[in-house]
Amino acid sequence: MSILGSVSLPRHRGSIRGLILLAAAGITTFTALQAYSVESGPLQASEKALGASKLKSIEFSGTGHWYQFGQAPSPGTAWPQFDVSSYTATIDYDQAAARVQITRKQAVEPGRLRPTPVEQKADQYVSGTLAWNLGGNPVTAQPQAAAVEERVSEIWTTPQGFLKAAETNSATSRSTSNGSEISFAIGKNHYVGTLNKNNQVEKIKTWIDNPVLGDTLIEYSYTGYKDYNGISFPSHIVRVQGGYPVLDLDISSVTANAAANISVPPEVSSAGIPKVTVTSELLAPGVFYLRGGTHHSVAIEQKDHVVLVEAPLNEARSEALIAKISEIIPNKPIRFVINTHQHFDHSGGLRTFVDAGATIVTPQLDKAYYEKIWANPHSINPDLLAKSKKSAKFVTFTDKYVLTDGQRSIEIHQIAGSGHDDAFALVYLPEEKVLVEADAFTPTVAGAPLQAPGNPYTSNLYDNLKRLNLDVDQIAALHGPRITKLADLQAALGLKNVAGN
Repeated sequence: MSILGSVSLPRHRGSIRGLILLAAAGITTFTALQAYSVESGPLQASEKALGASKLKSIEFSGTGHWYQFGQAPSPGTAWPQFDVSSYTATIDYDQAAARVQITRKQAVEPGRLRPTPVEQKADQYVSGTLAWNLGGNPVTAQPQAAAVEERVSEIWTTPQGFLKAAETNSATSRSTSNGSEISFAIGKNHYVGTLNKNNQVEKIKTWIDNPVLGDTLIEYSYTGYKDYNGISFPSHIVRVQGGYPVLDLDISSVTANAAANISVPPEVSSAGIPKVTVTSELLAPGVFYLRGGTHHSVAIEQKDHVVLVEAPLNEARSEALIAKISEIIPNKPIRFVINTHQHFDHSGGLRTFVDAGATIVTPQLDKAYYEKIWANPHSINPDLLAKSKKSAKFVTFTDKYVLTDGQRSIEIHQIAGSGHDDAFALVYLPEEKVLVEADAFTPTVAGAPLQAPGNPYTSNLYDNLKRLNLDVDQIAALHGPRITKLADLQAALGLKNVAGN
């Protein structure tokens, strides 16, 4: 470490403030004081080089790739790639607000059959403690409370945003062989940035909470700085989250002090904290379809316990499931939770059930992955399992596994050959002729047009039903608005309802 060591950087202009901080750090030589004075310290030099103090807002655009975080096609592999034909971020630093517009289309993956790519347009916002999307027909504002932490971090991990946040959040600095390292915290979220010898922000790291990964590292790399109408900004941005890229952009334009005009829609500002609700519908005696907005579960009563199919989203959802199950199936513990696959929206609530003592039934390929990622720290937002530190119990399978209490059998089958996930399961109740599945077939609202024929996930599911000779009556899809019949799945494939199919 250099003679300067680690010192607090000035938060306001004026050399007296800088000298006081340096004196408090025990630095008394003139050389040290001169090196870290307000006018020539690393933070101030970088602010000057990148014009941060002149910016109230910024807008930058580019093209490249976006990757779908948490949706790896196999546990522990990279997030699937989308090609980005347009990306524009508009950031208002003074208001801590941002808008990101993306036009993207999923890239073809050799050897993996997916639905025909269609162009997607995302319009995402954050302002202070509120986040929302604009979309739909007609266009409406959709609150996105779970996205606030990540979207706020995107403001302060832009090069100029990082410098502004460092200036006002008691940043500390450490000399490195190639420049300086600047660190600070905003609430529970820590930020660490690397400044090179040209006073450019090269890398930024921060951590946000994720129900599956816990304290999740996000790393930005900024290269190829150019002058964009008087503003120095990187021409290439790479963002890595959870160990794999989530964004790779080539920047084409930058506008300083762009008009942001980001105002919170009334329906967002008045929405409040969304309440997690679970409703129950009887599929068969002792079999309950537990609806929950975008994601559903199925509870199956056994002689002395309950089996739950799927624990999606997060701990709040799992706590609501536990409360509902104790109401409709009282005095029986949830002994097993069947997990259809490892995508984060379908596994985010599993940790809550590990804490509650349940055994996780999951494809064999997923076990080592869960054991690894559940060992990550959860210090930003400690969940129940982080506090209890209980060990997970697993039952795994490759092709088929049967849970039974001697009266009701619950079959769990591998969905072979799906392009959606390499470790993908369905659940079948032979006596009740009930199929439980996620992401392979998603029904529409009754009376609405069915999904376009040719979805390979649905075709693959149907092929598996025939391969396994499953006699299906009802389908409890874990997405979608309703319980359906096998005929609905056949119609979605453009098939006639043939008895025995």
